[in-house]
Parts: sequence; C-alpha cells; structure tokens
Amino acid sequence: MVRELKEQVLEANLRLVREGLVRLTWGNVSGFDRERGLFAIKPSGVAYEDLKVGSIVVLDLEGRVVEGTLRPSSDAPTHRILYREFPGIGGIAHTHSPRATAFAQAGMGLPCLGTTHADHFHGTVPVVRELDPAEVAGDYEANTGLAIVAAFRERGLDPLAMPACLQRHHAPFTWGRSALESVENSVALEMCAAMALDTWSLRDGAGPLPGHLLDKHFLRKHGPGAYYGQKTG
Repeated sequence: MVRELKEQVLEANLRLVREGLVRLTWGNVSGFDRERGLFAIKPSGVAYEDLKVGSIVVLDLEGRVVEGTLRPSSDAPTHRILYREFPGIGGIAHTHSPRATAFAQAGMGLPCLGTTHADHFHGTVPVVRELDPAEVAGDYEANTGLAIVAAFRERGLDPLAMPACLQRHHAPFTWGRSALESVENSVALEMCAAMALDTWSLRDGAGPLPGHLLDKHFLRKHGPGAYYGQKTG
C-alpha cells in the first residue's frame, strides 16, 4: 500500500508539470493513507524530471520520516497539519501558479463570478492572513498550516466544499480526497483565477454569481443528490 501511495503521489506531482502549474521546483503534492496515518510527499528541491517512485518521502503525522532517503518538501509540516485537522482529505497540492498566486499576493479572495467556479468551489476562495514575525521565526511551515485551519474554522468553511485557499503574500494550496483530486482542484483554481481577471478586464467590477446558481452548480456535482457524471459500481 505504501508503494501504491508513492506511485500516486509521483503521478500527481508530474501532472502539475503537464498542466503548466509549476516552474523550476516550485510546488509539491502529497497523498495521505489515513488508515496508516502516513503521507507521501515530493522531496525538497528535486527537479520534476528527476522524480522517481523511490524519490518520494513517507512521513507520519508527527513529521517523522518512515521511508525515503531524501529530505521531504519544506512544506511537509503544512501538509501534516492539514491532514491532522481536516478529516476527509487525502491529498494536498501547493503551487505557485501565476494567476492564483497573483490573487494571493494581492491579498484578494477569488470570488465566484460564474458557474465554472461554482462547479468546484462553493463560494469565494478565501485569503488566509499573513504570518506575524514570531510565527515566521518559529515553525514557519507548521504555522502556515495552523493559520489555514484557523481561517476555515473562523469562517465556518467546510474544507471539502471549499478545497482551496490563498495564503497571503505566498501562494495557493488546494486539497481533495486524493492526491490527483488535489491537483484537479489546482487546475480549476488557476483557470477560475484567469477567467476572473479576463472578466474584470471586460467589465470592471463584475459581481458574484447569484446564490441560487452557485448552489445549483456546486450541489449537482458534490451534494447528496449529485447527478453530474456517471455512476460507479
């Protein structure tokens, strides 16, 4: 099972490249085996073209490396906190995709302007506050995870209904039920950010999608009576 998890995480990281979401070594994807309490993640600073199954590092939720010889991504503590605090998620992607990162750097949430956004995110993708000097000087990456968790709890957001956030001055994080689903949400986030910027270039101040359309499009894919796509099993 650990081998299978590492294979999934390798494929998810390589998909970041195929989707044009990363440059250089910016970004990482992890996947979580909740039964074993282990997650696999890209190693730190390794070029995507050099990644192999054996490169992927496996850690427990205390941050201890249990398999692998390379150093895990420097963002591993953020992933660890999110897995610990967000039940139901099984994969996390972190990118510096240009348009979503522009929203993060501007400290702007990404509002839902149309049904494409509503198919993936139930409302405005939130901005998470910047860390203060003490948090940065301390356990910076773990504190990033704690700030994300606090923002979702303060706003009453369901991480599965809002599988993304924009860390102010930093970049986006997305998640899902698997590593590959977290990457799909990164693709959707970048596309929605691009469409929002194009929309505002055509009509400055274009407003949000009406609530009844937002709910319809989100719930037809993700709600208890979802009917989008094909049934499995």
